[in-house]
Order: sequence, then structure tokens, then C-alpha cells
Amino acid sequence: MSQTNAQIRHAIDPNTAKGLDTTGLRDHFHVGHLFAKGEITLVYSHYDRLILGSAVPAGESLTLDAVPETGTPSFLDRREAAFLNIGDSGEIEVGGETHTLARGEVLYVGLGAGPVTFRGDGRFYILSAPAHRQCPTKLIRLEDARRVELGASETVNERVIIQFLHPEVCESCQLLMGYTQFTPGSIWNTMPAHLHDRRMEAYLYFDLPQDARVFHFMGEPDETRHIVMANEEAVISPPWSIHCGAGTSAYTFCWAMAGDNVDFTDMDMVPMEDLR
Repeated sequence: MSQTNAQIRHAIDPNTAKGLDTTGLRDHFHVGHLFAKGEITLVYSHYDRLILGSAVPAGESLTLDAVPETGTPSFLDRREAAFLNIGDSGEIEVGGETHTLARGEVLYVGLGAGPVTFRGDGRFYILSAPAHRQCPTKLIRLEDARRVELGASETVNERVIIQFLHPEVCESCQLLMGYTQFTPGSIWNTMPAHLHDRRMEAYLYFDLPQDARVFHFMGEPDETRHIVMANEEAVISPPWSIHCGAGTSAYTFCWAMAGDNVDFTDMDMVPMEDLR
């Protein structure tokens, strides 16, 4: 069984974004309706050609192969990808090998690996970027990821950054990814805010109670906007935009970047007094 749905999001400049209302902002940057049972859902962003999406085999089998939007016979012919499991245990078959992913684990798949088949009870978040060289497929267990603890309860931003696609953990061409978990009582991510004009970013918010929300802040530093995010919804962050957020409860978010380099710390901090 294979059902793949894809849509394209075109890039817009910051001056155009200033004039968008709530619906317009959500149409361009918010990604909902992910994790539909029995489906592969993809969103092709023209910011650095990042693709994000989901696959939910629901105990059956789903195969990611030909996607017309990429213009190649198979999805990974000119791309690399990472798959994060946010559900129960599931399997991914690629290149003649089957990998079992527990919740919170990541499989990196390199350029030219061929079709990817999802099975079991996993809920797989998909990230993919163009690649110009092949890197080996690698299953990254939670204990193998790089952990960085930041923040404090006094500033309601006590959190741990868990890095999977990072030069010290897993070789990739240009894709970086991991996720950040907050301790109970902490809600603020990355404040003071930052941006990085050299690459775009995408977020998936999850582990959020159904009646809770995250207010995702975006826009130029002197023209900030917000998008209200529910559980298991994603947002596209352009290179010209800040990206930070505050939730009505603790949450987890998966971050992914594509662009000029794989230096996680390459960012331009925005002084608090410059925010408007």
C-alpha cells in the first residue's frame, strides 16, 4: 500500500510577508494535517528546497519512491533524508536492510539509497534536502545522540537539545536535525531570538497536550508575527526570519536546517531591544 500526497510552498520575501493576515501567514508557513493513517504526506518548500512530511503505516506498509515534485525517478536520487519516529516501534526498509526505530530515534539515509518502505506502528516525521554527495545510512539511537543542556527554571527555558544529524554524531551532506525537550514549567525557546540568513529551518511541535498551544514567533526582528501551533503541527522558517516560541505547557520540537553549512552554532543573535 502506498499513498503519497505532496504540495508545494513557494518562497516569499519579508516585505510580502509584512502584509499577510493570519490566514496568509498560515497558508505560507504553517503545516497541518500531518500524520494521517495509511498515508505519506509531503510539503516541498522552496526555501533551500527542504521537504518535510510524515508517514504513518498504521501496521501496514508504505513506500516512498517516485514523487513527481522532485523531478527524479526516485525520491532520493538527488536527496538525503532523515526520519524521526515519534510513535511506537516501527521499521524502515531501505537499501535491502530493515531498521527498527523506537520512539525518539532517527534514521539517516543518504543520496541514492533507493525506495524507502515504512512498516509497523511508527509515526515517522520526514525531512529531506538536496545532496551533492553520498553519506552512509545510519540508525541513531537516543543514547548515541549529542546532548546539550541549556536554560534555567528562573527564565522558564530549562531544556535539553538532542542532536542527531550533527557533525559529531552522523555525517550528512547539508541536513542538520535534532529535537529539543523542555522540563515541566519551562516554555520559552531561544530567547533572545536569532536568525541565520545562510540557511532555512523547519520546526515540528509535538508532545504537546491536545488543549495546549505554542505561539511560534517569526518575521524580521522589527516586524514580528506569530503563528499558533497545535500538537504535531510544523512550521517553515525562512532565512530572513527570527524563530522562537512560547507554549502554554512544556513541549518538544524537532528542528531541521538546510543551507550553506552544517555549523549548528552559525546564527545571528538579535538583541532584545531590537525586537518589535
